[in-house]
Parts: sequence; C-alpha cells; structure tokens
Amino acid sequence: MWNRRGWCRLCASALLGSGLSSARAQGGLVHTPRTADARVVVAVDDKAAFCYLPLTIAERLGYFKSEGLDVQVREFPDAHQSVQAVLSGAAHLYSGGYSSTISLQSRGHAFQSFVLQGRAPQIVLGVSQHTMGYYRQLRDLRGKKIGIMGLGTASHRIARLLLAKAQLSAQEVRYISLPTATGAVEAFRDGQIDAICYTDPVITGLEQAGALRVVADTRTVRGSAEVFGGPMPAGCLIASVDFIGSYPRLCQAMANAMVHGLKWLQTAGPSDIIKAVPESYFQGDRALYLAAFSRAREAWAPDGVMPDGGPTTAARMLSLFDDAVPLKQVDLERTYTNSFARKAKAKYRA
Repeated sequence: MWNRRGWCRLCASALLGSGLSSARAQGGLVHTPRTADARVVVAVDDKAAFCYLPLTIAERLGYFKSEGLDVQVREFPDAHQSVQAVLSGAAHLYSGGYSSTISLQSRGHAFQSFVLQGRAPQIVLGVSQHTMGYYRQLRDLRGKKIGIMGLGTASHRIARLLLAKAQLSAQEVRYISLPTATGAVEAFRDGQIDAICYTDPVITGLEQAGALRVVADTRTVRGSAEVFGGPMPAGCLIASVDFIGSYPRLCQAMANAMVHGLKWLQTAGPSDIIKAVPESYFQGDRALYLAAFSRAREAWAPDGVMPDGGPTTAARMLSLFDDAVPLKQVDLERTYTNSFARKAKAKYRA
C-alpha cells in the first residue's frame, strides 16, 4: 500500500524560516561547479512524486550523462528544507513548485525557474460516495470534514480556494491533516472524512474502488484552468539568478536533459514506465501506479516552456491567502526564463 509524504507541494510561501543547519546536515556544502561535467546536486523533497517524474526519467535513462553532466539528486524531508539546501550551499538546484520562486523573490532572494516539469498541480478534490452520496454542489461541504496532506500544503490551499468560490469560509469546514497516503485512504474508507483533497495514486485508487466522486481535477490542463482561472505552472527546476548567469552552459545542459525526458514521457507506454521507474516507486502495486500515470500524463509539460499567463496565475493564487508573502514588489518576469527550454525544445523537437 502507498505510504508517502505529501506529494508535489505547489506553494511555498512559508519556506524561508529556520532550517539552514538541517539542510547542511543532509549532505554538507557542495562545491561550485567549474565545468559542465562537474557534479551538480539537485535538491528535491520527494523524488518519487509524480510531479517530479521527469527528473527521475532524465536520470534513469542517462539523459544527464549524455549532456556531459554528473547529476546527484539529493532528497530532503520537505520542500522547506529543499529550498534551504540551495540557500545554504548544500545543493546547486531545486526541483520544486514554481510558486517558490515568487516567494523567494519577495524575500530578496533572486531565483528563477529555467525549465518547467509540470503544467498542472495534479491535485484532486473528491467527495465520499458513502457519506456524501447526495452531493450536488460545493456548498454541500459546509460542516464536513475534509482530508488534506497538511495545513499550508498545496492540497490545503486548493481546497480553500475551491470553497471560497462557493462562499464557504475555512471556519465552516474541518480540515483533517493526513500526511501519509495510507492514512488518507484508511480515513476515507472508514468514513472519518467526507471529502479529500489529495494527489495520486491515492485519488486513482479511491476512484477505482468506486468510493470517490471527483469534484475538481487538476490532473488535466483544462481542469487546472477551471480551478485557477488560467494556466498553473507546477514543478520546475529552480536556481539562483547568479548561478544561471555564471553557468549558462550547465543550465542549458540540464534543460536539454529535462526536455528530453519530458518528450519521452509524452509517448511512454506501461512497459516503458516499468523499465524506467525504480521498483520502489510502485510501492507494491504496479497496476495502480500505471493507472495513475495514465491519468496524470497530460499534467507534464511537453517542452519545458513556461506557459503565457502561468506566473500571473500562480501569483494570484498566492495572494488569496492571509499568510501569503508580500507580492507587489515581485517582478514576475524575473521569476522564470524560457531561453534554455526553448533551445532544448528546438534540439529535441519537443
């Protein structure tokens, strides 16, 4: 059964507090690469998450090596510590949610996304067929218990966003933190929660069991746009502006490998996934993983390019919450660059 940390955290407005010592403890400081073939350390909070699958594919299929790169993907306990790893020098790059670049810039840290992995967050809100068989509209969730990956996570924010559209306040529902997939499934099946806002493969598993009715689905581009009102960029590779400016050839090689992986994912079949993905990712249920992969395929960016309007949508999402960082001083044009992804797209005809 699945037992993973909360997947694909979208917003990172509270990432930059304490934690430098934790990041250093995870692997120590890294040396600044002098050449493109030096070791590059990429920090990620859950390497096995679907939203970061392009990173795994580029690594497993040798795309980094073919670009002359020696890439080490270093996993940290959460998104907060992954960001701190880059800030403290324990990693060169961060594989995480695009929204973190906005949060970082608002706090005076010049970081950019330079290749997009995901064009949809892959989070779903669904209601229980057992306790809410009568469901007709979001307002029916008043007074109900909603399972989320944790307070402040992407699933929590998306649930709040959807309920706000139905003019339901946070005080009119009860959020239940369910950080593990196993616990989330058990709570849903036992009737401890009436609805759930979570990632795959939890959602696909509950759908297959006939236990869940999907209300909002950000596994597709269209579904994501319906929720957010525009394109919502998700996972990406992030580096400091200084790093990108100092090592453009290295960043181009990274973008090339990632876009190569993204192109591969567009046509990969079940047998391809079984061969490429580590067995541990399946958590004992290949069929469920493959079913969830099929549902999520559209969520990966086809070419690594940030979509028009994506940064604006992400900033608007952040601004909706009372704990959001100050955003007025952030120049969104400086939170991403498409120059590397476009060259990689041309190289691989993605």
